[in-house]
Amino acid sequence: MNRTVLDLWVGFFVALGLAAVLFLALKVGNLSSAHLSDTYVLQARFDNIGGLKVRGPVRSAGVLVGRIADIGFDPESYQAVVTMNIDGRYRFPRDTFASIYTAGLLGEQYIGLDVGGDDKMLQAGDMVRMTQSAVVLEKLLGQFLFNKAAEGQESK
Repeated sequence: MNRTVLDLWVGFFVALGLAAVLFLALKVGNLSSAHLSDTYVLQARFDNIGGLKVRGPVRSAGVLVGRIADIGFDPESYQAVVTMNIDGRYRFPRDTFASIYTAGLLGEQYIGLDVGGDDKMLQAGDMVRMTQSAVVLEKLLGQFLFNKAAEGQESK
């Protein structure tokens, strides 16, 4: 085989490998799912967001309906303010409930939107009023151990 033909094939496979690495990097960084459809902004306040991250998913009925755009802190109410970009195809009632869930036992955290029955819909820039904070595993284990220790003290 000619040396230039061999160099051409090696260059082709190197370029293919770089494209595969780029694809995987975008997939891991959740950047490949960014679509160019119109979005609108909703906000929600939580007492504890756990390990929620910017660009994390916002789901309703298990369907990806948006992404977390920003996470801030309100120094007056001492709550986390989460800004979400919601796909323009999806509208939610005003009494929608926002909760922070974990995918699996130790998976990534996401916001789940549970719809209500109100006739009026949330508009761009509105605040989701009803929220449920993240369940922090360390806090849950601490309460369990404290209760078990208290039961042990009562039996003596």
